[in-house]
Amino acid sequence: MSIARRAQDPLPELIKIDPRAIGVGLYQHDVDQPRLAAALGATVESVVNRVGVELNTASPALLAHVAGVGPALAGRIVAHRDAHGPFPNRAALRGVRGLGPRAFEQAAGFLRVRGGDTPLDASAIHPESYAVALAVLRLAGLDPATPPAERAGPLDALLARRPPAALAGEVGTGLPTLLDILEQLVRPGRDPRDDLPPPLLRRDVLSLDDLAPGLRLTGTVRNVVDFGAFVDIGVKQDGLLHRSQTPRGALLGVGDIIEVEILRVEPERGRIALAWPSPKDGGERPGGAPGRRRPQPPAPRDRARARIASVSARIATALGRSVGITRSAWRRVAAV
Repeated sequence: MSIARRAQDPLPELIKIDPRAIGVGLYQHDVDQPRLAAALGATVESVVNRVGVELNTASPALLAHVAGVGPALAGRIVAHRDAHGPFPNRAALRGVRGLGPRAFEQAAGFLRVRGGDTPLDASAIHPESYAVALAVLRLAGLDPATPPAERAGPLDALLARRPPAALAGEVGTGLPTLLDILEQLVRPGRDPRDDLPPPLLRRDVLSLDDLAPGLRLTGTVRNVVDFGAFVDIGVKQDGLLHRSQTPRGALLGVGDIIEVEILRVEPERGRIALAWPSPKDGGERPGGAPGRRRPQPPAPRDRARARIASVSARIATALGRSVGITRSAWRRVAAV
């Protein structure tokens, strides 16, 4: 059931997972945990507010991440909805016990009421800007009940007659706010996820048995670590694109969609080695031929020895005589 719900609307399901359990990166357990939790919580809240929340179907866990709404207030909103039925508009939120003017001002723009008695409530336009939105619709010869699909033509004609900067001054708002309102009038409640590339699905690649060296696939970067990146190519295990196989200067981030080439498959160990695709002209791929690695950096012990030797040389130069290194110092180096 949870998997099906994730396919329909992933945010309400994924919001239940502690972001620290995702395990992106190598050092999340080495940093200050309260600061990490605060940073991850702010990121989750930013995502929820950017996507928006359907007021009449959202769970308390999802509502709790809306700006101005905490866990306690989210529970009261759901209790009010269960007792009095769906909210007909955003203004009905004011009847929730404990939701004051400040909380309403913060949360209203991130909550959606689709199918209510106020069409603008289905958009990301804040109630404070309804007067501006209505003025724009009136100048374009439209009304709030006009279907969004029929608004684009008249609004384009309005912008052809009046430049956006002039129109912003006429309706009494700033240019950035006006541009946001125009976008929401045409695409109310636009989900930012609609602009992302669709999922990459291939029916001929479902398991490790379907992979072979030289096969090219498109995958999504799931994790970036010191030694490379793990890429989801549509099978159970993510493949490792080692840093020796990436072009010099290439910077990969989580969510990047890249083309990779299967370098090696180890079914018994559940491992997939990936490479950057070979150039079309037959040249050598980054990292050289398969199996060849770039020169590795010195081992920690060698770096420590070199550092001690460098420091002793500087001291000797400053004192004008040689400086010896005690056995205890070398023993500490040997323990590195």
